[in-house]
Amino acid sequence: MTEYAQDEILELIWTLREEGSSTRPRLMERSEEDRPEGLLEELVAAGLVETSGEDLRLSRTGEERARGIIRRHRLAEVLLQNLFDLDHTQMESSACQFEHILTTPVTDSVCSFLGHPPVCPHGRSIPRGECCDRIRTEIQPLVTRLSEAGLGDSVRIVFITPKSRKRLEKLSSLGIVPGSRLRLLQRKPSYVLQIGETTIAVDRDITDEIYVKRA
Repeated sequence: MTEYAQDEILELIWTLREEGSSTRPRLMERSEEDRPEGLLEELVAAGLVETSGEDLRLSRTGEERARGIIRRHRLAEVLLQNLFDLDHTQMESSACQFEHILTTPVTDSVCSFLGHPPVCPHGRSIPRGECCDRIRTEIQPLVTRLSEAGLGDSVRIVFITPKSRKRLEKLSSLGIVPGSRLRLLQRKPSYVLQIGETTIAVDRDITDEIYVKRA
C-alpha cells in the first residue's frame, strides 16, 4: 500500500503544480494520506521529488511516474462519467482505484475507446499517450458520438447515455439500442437516421448521447 500512497502524493504534486502552488505547506494541507510528510521524504530519498526551500518539483523519473498516474485517473473519470453517469464522489473514488491497476496497454485501449479525450470531466488536461500521437496516421477513435459519424457510414451503437429513463424508453421503441446498426443521412435542419427500412429525424442532443463505432 506504500506505493499506492506514494502515487497519491505524486498525483497531488502534479495537481498543485497545475494550480500554481506546488509547495510543502499546500501538500500537507491538501493530502488525505495518514503520513504525508513521511511519504514525501520517501519520494525525495527515491529521487522522484526534489525540494528547494518549501517548493516541490518532480524529477524526470517522478514526472514520468506522475504523468502515468494522472493519465490513468483522468481517463478513468471520462470512462466512468460516459458509461455510468456517476456523481462526483463515486466517480472520484472509482477513478482512484483504476489509476493503480490499469496497465499501459489497457490505458491506451481505454483512451482509443473514448476517442482520445483531451480533458477530464473537471476540464483538466489528460496527458497524451503513444496512442494519441499515432491517431492521425494509424488509429481512428473506436467510439464516437453519433453526431460525429460520417454521413452515410454504417455504424453500430455501442452504448447510450440518455438524460432520462423516458428518453431511453423512447429510443428503444424506435430500435435505437446497443448493438443496432444505423446510418446518419443528414445533419441539418435535423439529424436524420436510417435504421433498417425506417428513417427518423432527431435533435442534435440525442445524437450526442448515442456512441457508435463503424460497423
